[in-house]
Amino acid sequence: MIASPDIASVGSGSLVGFVLGLIGGGGSILAVPLLVYVVGVASPHVAIGTSSVAVALSAFSNLVGHARVGNVRWPCAIVFSLAGIAGAAAGSAIGKRFDGQKLLLLFGLLMIVIAVMMLVRRKGDGTQFRPLERATAGTLLPRLLGMGGAVGGMSGFFGIGGGFLIVPGLMAAARMPMITAIGSSLVAVTAFGITTAVSYALSGLVDWHIAALFVAGGVAGGVGGTLLAHRLATHKTMLTRVFAGIVAVVGLYVVWRGYGAVVAPA
Repeated sequence: MIASPDIASVGSGSLVGFVLGLIGGGGSILAVPLLVYVVGVASPHVAIGTSSVAVALSAFSNLVGHARVGNVRWPCAIVFSLAGIAGAAAGSAIGKRFDGQKLLLLFGLLMIVIAVMMLVRRKGDGTQFRPLERATAGTLLPRLLGMGGAVGGMSGFFGIGGGFLIVPGLMAAARMPMITAIGSSLVAVTAFGITTAVSYALSGLVDWHIAALFVAGGVAGGVGGTLLAHRLATHKTMLTRVFAGIVAVVGLYVVWRGYGAVVAPA
């Protein structure tokens, strides 16, 4: 473990921000393992609460940029997010009552699942997308509400932004093109992150000092990642695959550590 928690917090935040800037998402899945195993946050619940603050702020920052260039489909995003907020509130309430080490074990399994999703996800062309309006509400509303609630529940339970769950969720529910699904997903990531952060903060499970350092590092890392992304724009598929491999490896490590901690008392 790094001697100074402050340096570790800034460095870990920079890594998460760098990944977000480089490939446009996924970095937040690393936040909890970094806070637990690098920064040294003793409680998995405090790590989840603290990371949710950083996730929400980072997502909002990226949302502003996507909204400016018209990549957000607001009616679909708002309905999805409202359903997800209820799911995130319920998920975070359950997560706080769940044994911390078992929660880490499940978190590691989720990381592996997300890594596989990143590798096999297909980029739909979005030609079947129809905006949410009176004529399409009968079909779209149940899909958006159901998918939003389910994804929000997982986001709140594990304390992640859920971007890699929300993007395919929006594409499946509303047949969105990839770029608008990414932009619209940030509305939900921000909303879920805030919901989870508030829930954990009210229970005293947020380390605000570490959160501030993590966010500061994330801003600096995000600038570097964005600059590199412009230079490596033609290699984004390769970068995503490499990152998916990293997520899978970290997920296996978290599962190993979490399993050892769960079975040790027996």
